Amino acid sequence: MSVAIAVETPLSDDVRRLVAALNEVTLKLTPREFTHHLTVEQMAGPEMTVFVARQNGQAIAMGSLRRHPGQVGEIKRMYTMPEYQGQGIGKRILAEIEALSRREGLTSLALETGNNFEAALQLYRRAGFESCGPLLDYPATPFTAFFRKSLSISVSA
Repeated sequence: MSVAIAVETPLSDDVRRLVAALNEVTLKLTPREFTHHLTVEQMAGPEMTVFVARQNGQAIAMGSLRRHPGQVGEIKRMYTMPEYQGQGIGKRILAEIEALSRREGLTSLALETGNNFEAALQLYRRAGFESCGPLLDYPATPFTAFFRKSLSISVSA
């Protein structure tokens, strides 16, 4: 069965369910005071674009791009329902986010995630993200990992 990925509003019931499931997972791994969850209302802001993956009409995964000053994009709210993990859906969503970022002229992507979210850490490393220190407005905590990726195109002479 094929999976379709498209930009959608985060205000739908389907996305609300994905966000609730993501919050439940992260709160099992990270104390609440060290999380940086966005609500669906915050995700509906003009600086955000939300990608939703659907299979047979059912929302099964999501990921978002948040734009920051200085041509920086931030990866937010990446999640794939457990029964669909390991099928490359997160990789495809991440590729959509990166492609949009490049089309918009963003020069880098950044993200903050839990340092014990093994699947996420593996996804970002495989996609060319490099570990770095705290970025944007996030503080360093015992539970966080930070990554960035340059989107600059190098021109060979």
